[in-house]
Amino acid sequence: MKTIKKKIWTEYFELIESGKKRFELRLADFDIKEGDILILQEWNPDTKEYTGRKIEKKIDYIMKFNLDDFGQKEEIEKRGLYMIQF
Repeated sequence: MKTIKKKIWTEYFELIESGKKRFELRLADFDIKEGDILILQEWNPDTKEYTGRKIEKKIDYIMKFNLDDFGQKEEIEKRGLYMIQF
């Protein structure tokens, strides 16, 4: 188990803190596994500084995919994807 720290903008930080948002969509440019700890550090893009607030979450599930995995890369690039939480 390892700890991973990532910046997160205030609007998304507050959604996670309130419990409304229970997922994080990130570029897969780092290693992460189920059981790891993700620390989201609130970042102010205007001041380019951390606010000091942070959220710590244990990773329960990871789904990594490439746009080609869905067989509709052009449509995805054109329309985007929904991340649906339930």
